[in-house]
Amino acid sequence: MTAENTPRVLIIGCGNLLRGDDAAGPVAIRRLWEAGLPPGVRCADGGTGGMDVAFQMRGVPTVVLIDACSSGSPPGSIFELPGSEVEQRPPPSGINLHAFRWDHALAFARWLLKDEYPREVRVVLIEVEQTRWGEGLSPAVDAAVNHVVDLLLERYTPRALTT
Repeated sequence: MTAENTPRVLIIGCGNLLRGDDAAGPVAIRRLWEAGLPPGVRCADGGTGGMDVAFQMRGVPTVVLIDACSSGSPPGSIFELPGSEVEQRPPPSGINLHAFRWDHALAFARWLLKDEYPREVRVVLIEVEQTRWGEGLSPAVDAAVNHVVDLLLERYTPRALTT
């Protein structure tokens, strides 16, 4: 990716489309694509490939990761936290690629990209209700995904970025 076509904002959805509410991140990305992205905003479906996420972040000023979580909160609860709360972890050792999550991707990217690491990283998590194989999103998570999509489209419109 050259400097002239590097996006200002990269939104990455992480999760497994085959496991119910774990699909929240990739479903959000699909809905953002369908809605039409503002100029300078790019989306990527990170799926379950956490290491790929790290390479996509190179040189992008702002990165937003969307994923499902299971904290015991009510289904559909939305949490947003700065990447700095998790990105300082050392790169994982002895971890296999199947267990490489977004928090590992941030730590790995911080280590790998150094000066090309994004200035701002935000993590948006949506509380799951169920992660059964072959199920779609639960109603609460489906509504939360729509809310996150609307929030991000509003936040990253050119008008919002200049104020």
